[in-house]
Amino acid sequence: MPPKRSLLRIPAFQALLAQAGAMLPCAALAVALESFGHGLTMLQAVLLQGLFAAAIGWKIGLARWWLPILLLFPIALLAGLALHLPPWLAAAVFLVLLGWYWSTYRTQVPYYPSSRAVWRAVLAELPQGRALRMIDIGSGLGGFALHLARARPESEVVGIELAPVPWLVSRLRAAFCGSRARFVRGDYEQLNFAEYDLVFAYLSPAAMPALWNKAQSEMRGGSLLASYEFEIPAANGIKTIRTTEGGPPLYIRAF
Repeated sequence: MPPKRSLLRIPAFQALLAQAGAMLPCAALAVALESFGHGLTMLQAVLLQGLFAAAIGWKIGLARWWLPILLLFPIALLAGLALHLPPWLAAAVFLVLLGWYWSTYRTQVPYYPSSRAVWRAVLAELPQGRALRMIDIGSGLGGFALHLARARPESEVVGIELAPVPWLVSRLRAAFCGSRARFVRGDYEQLNFAEYDLVFAYLSPAAMPALWNKAQSEMRGGSLLASYEFEIPAANGIKTIRTTEGGPPLYIRAF
C-alpha cells in the first residue's frame, strides 16, 4: 500500500487553501478601491478572487489543470446563485463529477484521453508472432484497450480504471461491440507489472516517479513501458516518438 500523505500535500486541499488565501488580498484590494470611489461589482469581485486563487495555486506548485478550476470556481458559484439553481441539480452535478474523477484529488491523475495516432505508434513497437499480455493503466473510456484487442486478437488486453463512471462506460462499450478486452475497476498500484508485456500509461507528471519505481522493481526482461506525453524519469534507454506534428511525445522504455 502506498504511504498516506499529509492533508497539506493533497492537491484538492491545497486548492481549497488557495481559494481561502485569495480572500484576504481580494478583500484588501476591494476596500482600497472603494476608498477611492471605485467600488467593485460582484462580477469583478469574483473575477478578482479567481485570479488571486489561480496565482496562489501556481505559486504553490499545483498542476496546471488546477489553475482554470481555481479561476472559474468563484464565477461558477456566482452563476449558480444568480440563476437560482435548485439544490438537487448541484448535488447531481457533484455526483456525476465524483463518479467521473473519483480520487483525482489523491492520485493527481485527471482524465486524459489518448488519440488513435498514439495507439498506432504503440502497436508498431510491439513484438510480433506471439500472444502478449497488455494493460492500459488509467484506461478511461476504454478506447485504447478496445483498439488493442481488435488489432491483436491473439493477445490478452486489460484496462484498469479507478473512477466508476469511465470504468462502467468502458465495460458497456466492450459488451456492445463484443470485444475480448477486459476492464477492471481498481488501482494500478496494486497490480504486479511482471504479469504484463506492455504497460501503457497516460497519467500526469505527479504520478511518473512512483510509476517508474514500480516498473523498475516489477517489469521483466522483454517487456515495454509506454507513457504518452509525460516523460519516464529513467536515466537512459528511453525511446521518444512523435505521433503527430507538434503534439506531445510518446515515451517507450524497454526492459
